[in-house]
Amino acid sequence: MKDGALENYPIPFNPTTTISYKLSSDGYVTLKVYDALGREVATLLNESQEAGIHSVTFNASRLPSGVYFYRLTGPGVNQTKKMLMQK
Repeated sequence: MKDGALENYPIPFNPTTTISYKLSSDGYVTLKVYDALGREVATLLNESQEAGIHSVTFNASRLPSGVYFYRLTGPGVNQTKKMLMQK
C-alpha cells in the first residue's frame, strides 16, 4: 500500500466494510462518512495515530442502501472515496 492510500473492501458491502489507509508520518487523523447529500453519518476516527498501515471497520446496518463517501484527513493525506452499500 503506497503512502496516503485509502481503500475499502468488500465492494459493494453489506452491512460492514473495512477501510484501510497508510500514514507516512505521525499525526492527528479524522475519518468521516457522508451520505450522497453530503450529510455526515458517522465519525470513525478522530485521534492521533502513528505512521503506518491502519484499518477501521464501518458498520452501516442502521443506514439505507446507497452510495456513501468516506473522507480521511491526516498528515500527508486528504482524500475522499466513494463506497456502495447494498442490503
